[in-house]
Amino acid sequence: MSGLNASLGYFLACVIFAASVRALLKKWPRFSFILEFASSFMLVGCWLEVQTIVEVGQWAGGLGPDVTATILFVVLLTHGVISGGASGNPSLVVLKFLQLEATTLPILLAVAAQFLGAHLALYAAVYYWSLELTDMHMIKNLMSRECSTSLLASLLQGFFTECVCALIFHLVHLNLRRRSALIRVPLIAVLLTFLSHTARGYTSAFVNPSLAYGLTFHCPGFTFTEYAVVYWLGPITGMILALLLYMGHIPRIFAKNLLYFQKTRFRVPKGDKGEKKKM
Repeated sequence: MSGLNASLGYFLACVIFAASVRALLKKWPRFSFILEFASSFMLVGCWLEVQTIVEVGQWAGGLGPDVTATILFVVLLTHGVISGGASGNPSLVVLKFLQLEATTLPILLAVAAQFLGAHLALYAAVYYWSLELTDMHMIKNLMSRECSTSLLASLLQGFFTECVCALIFHLVHLNLRRRSALIRVPLIAVLLTFLSHTARGYTSAFVNPSLAYGLTFHCPGFTFTEYAVVYWLGPITGMILALLLYMGHIPRIFAKNLLYFQKTRFRVPKGDKGEKKKM
């Protein structure tokens, strides 16, 4: 249990950091991209520790799959509550851009902040492991240079897995975005936990480009380009397909509805049609 207590302390530190940044920037909405930095930092930092528990905790700390699944759900639930409007997910930010809900500069700043947060979270986690507070973290510190990749399938299978999981995630997200946070946040946390558990033999279904960058791009086994095809192109493709299925078109690119026909609200009376024919 000492390993789990140390992990809980680490989780708490990440949560406090993200909550503090949100509280400090509440009065300055123009700096909302910094909230994306904090959201991404918290998500990647916590998920790296969950990954450690999955890889090492079962035989170094006696933590089984049920414990890791529960921890991941709690992490995702807490992230949804603490982050608020910040997602820490570049594909969700790009989705706002395609829906004409945001302009180019804020989107670029938000995406850059998300990847910066993921990069710094990796450095913070490596430093935390180097402290070797428990046997689990001592082993993880020894393994940190030779980490295990999350991509356990071919490029085609990996791309298809991330694309399908992203399609499901974004369809659910689009349908829930107008709902209360009390409903939306737990359902999204359950869905992401389920997708991650289901696809753990393929890609782990991150459906988040910056999250994947922080968790697995530094691991040997594939090149940066191959990782990008699976974990960046896959989720973005799934997001575009979800938007097409949900709206029938992509507002930023074209306004014509390609999938759904819109019925006219007003009908021409039959009598008027007859009179026009006589004339």
